[in-house]
Amino acid sequence: MSREALMAAVRDVVDFPKPGIVFKDITPILADGALFRESITLLCETAGGAKIDKVVGIDARGFIFAAAVADRLGAGFVPIRKKGKLPWKTRQTAYSLEYGEAIVELHLDAVKPGESILLVDDLLATGGTAAAAVKLLDELGANLVGISVLIELEFLSGRAKLAPHVVSAILGY
Repeated sequence: MSREALMAAVRDVVDFPKPGIVFKDITPILADGALFRESITLLCETAGGAKIDKVVGIDARGFIFAAAVADRLGAGFVPIRKKGKLPWKTRQTAYSLEYGEAIVELHLDAVKPGESILLVDDLLATGGTAAAAVKLLDELGANLVGISVLIELEFLSGRAKLAPHVVSAILGY
């Protein structure tokens, strides 16, 4: 199994969700047990052997990968969700989209100061959502070990918004 096999499984969907966008569809990876297992192995390797207390996943496809990575690393899983989806006291932050603004939130007690965190998502594009997640984690005093994504759309330069944090991408386009 290789990165090439993962890349070959990603399906391009033209003009989704709107004209001019080429959506990178990961569902073929999810549907293939060997490919999904390999994607989780590679994401786990981005932790570099560091002790991870919690893996934080970004709503919604990030949950799929982050929960599996957390299980494999023996860590807890924490969701960062869109506003209004978490049932308890939260900290939230807004971030810009090309057509407006969105808000993500995290339970106040989800991460304790000093805990080692691996932030995981399926895709890094412009970096807005990941930067908002990083802001929430920083505000709670987390030790962000790294940010790991299955796919990075390199031409959108989202990584720049996440400096000085270490960003690892399994596949780059």
